[in-house]
Amino acid sequence: MPIITAVSIYFVLWWLCLFLVLPWGIRGQHESENVVKGTDLGAPIAARMKRKVIQNTILAGVIWLVVFVIVKFDLISLDNIPFIPNFVPDEI
Repeated sequence: MPIITAVSIYFVLWWLCLFLVLPWGIRGQHESENVVKGTDLGAPIAARMKRKVIQNTILAGVIWLVVFVIVKFDLISLDNIPFIPNFVPDEI
């Protein structure tokens, strides 16, 4: 896998995983009974973004490693996917 492709896949996976990691461990103001006036009741008490970025980087790295192994060792190819039609014309 070329380095540009590997970095691109990691970049996309990192952003996708960010949306998975963001809600982990979040407690809203309404849960703590300490609502600041002028804010939404569901606003987080402490976002802990540094921790979430680290968790996200590790998660994206693990998923990227799985994708890399699948691509590098040809564990899954397009021939293994049954719903892709065969566009190669039959020889006469």
